Amino acid sequence: MKKLVLVGFFLTATLSYAQPDTEVYLLDITEKDKKIELSNLRNVSNNEGYDNQPSFCDENMILFSSTRNGQTDIASYTISNGEISWLTDTPGGSEYSPLRIPGSEDISAIRLDTNGLQRLYRYDIKTGKSEPIRKDAKVGYHVWYSKDILINTVLIENRMDLVVSNLNDGSNHTVQKNVGRSLQKIPKSDLVGYISKVTDSTAIKSLHPITGAIKWVSPLPEAINDICWMPDGSLLIPSGKSIYIISPGMNGNPKVLHRFEEKEINSISRMAVSPDGKYLALVSETSPAKIVQKQVESYNAANLDAFVNCYSEEVVVRNFPNDTLYIGREKMRENYSGLSPEKKVYDVEVVKRIIIGNKVIDEEKVTGNGKVQRQVAMYEVMNGRISSMTFIFDDGPESNPETIVQKQLEAYNARDIDGFLATYSEDVKVFDFPNELQYEGTKKMREGYSGFFKETPNLNCEIKNRMVIGNKVIDEEFITMNGNNFSTVAIYEVENGKIAKVTFLR
Repeated sequence: MKKLVLVGFFLTATLSYAQPDTEVYLLDITEKDKKIELSNLRNVSNNEGYDNQPSFCDENMILFSSTRNGQTDIASYTISNGEISWLTDTPGGSEYSPLRIPGSEDISAIRLDTNGLQRLYRYDIKTGKSEPIRKDAKVGYHVWYSKDILINTVLIENRMDLVVSNLNDGSNHTVQKNVGRSLQKIPKSDLVGYISKVTDSTAIKSLHPITGAIKWVSPLPEAINDICWMPDGSLLIPSGKSIYIISPGMNGNPKVLHRFEEKEINSISRMAVSPDGKYLALVSETSPAKIVQKQVESYNAANLDAFVNCYSEEVVVRNFPNDTLYIGREKMRENYSGLSPEKKVYDVEVVKRIIIGNKVIDEEKVTGNGKVQRQVAMYEVMNGRISSMTFIFDDGPESNPETIVQKQLEAYNARDIDGFLATYSEDVKVFDFPNELQYEGTKKMREGYSGFFKETPNLNCEIKNRMVIGNKVIDEEFITMNGNNFSTVAIYEVENGKIAKVTFLR
């Protein structure tokens, strides 16, 4: 059974103030039949840890922040030859948000010192010398309007305020309170674009730094924190694995520019377009599968520290669907205290893996103490760490649950409502993971699916991956309806030859 899904504009977005494991990617921008296309995805940071906040120094060089040796420095990537260079090495401090200063070879960046001081600095990349640009403010983000006019956000209590700073006369003028982190010059204009958060509705606005004029540009979902402009004035907005575009004259109506199928692209944030419009740099959190695989390898290597550090501080560990076993990384460390080269007993092998959004579902073979056991582990990943782990064990009484699940799939694809409902128990319950009841009973199911089957002649569900454990069947489903495609995961629980419960993950 497939849940009816309305695919909206922005499917997912995350807001994080931590430093997740991220990478900087580069794409080529081309135009074909008057349509913008993105291609040739490559990882330009290729570094363990935090790589973020790219900007174009010129048409051939990207600046970005990158972590090494426990601190974050400024690195550069040369597009023509693929070389990476380190531009700063500041003892006792880290640099973020590097930008080239107009009319100069110098760059500016936010420096966060180990003593907590956060200031905007100017760096001479030839000599390595640096000096503060603003000594009096905790600058969050910035963009240069000219070599003497700086647009910056200043941290005030629990918000950021938008400030225009004149470096010639030393004046600082607050033009709006409570703004977002994205500041960019709007091409072919004298304006700077920013995200306004002053009312209940978040919006994109423009500022003329000289006159102070502010204009409304477009609405924006509250969770979106990053925007950028193309040279023609088109606006790009990232959301999950997709990039949306608002072209000039579209009156704020977004369209999908590109949806990434690559597994390494997860949650897209910071974007920058080269001055000539030929390249797009973006930041993506590391794939959840990579993080989960790292914890599997750390476990098998009996490295307790590396294993536990794959999890968030408040990780929740439970048995399916919602039986909490314990909470917290320290409790996990206690439970796995025997994980060491001397005491290690078990080895884990991933037999099958399903990836859906920020969730990874592994069918695992566990070997140890002369036994081989099967289990399924379901991981949720947030901000570069595993935030929850849910186990499903082979403890169900059903001997062949796959038969009835396959029968309901065939009836679904045939749009046979009676055959479809015949595979379910009359009091079937349908949940969203982990345990949020959506509805129950075949009567309610018939109300939803009768019209849906009649109105969707091209309906089809293809099983991309299937796991069977105990009385449960876990299907990765690829659904086609009305010319659209989307994926979902369904966990079917079979009792007495009928599907008694379904849990969806998206």
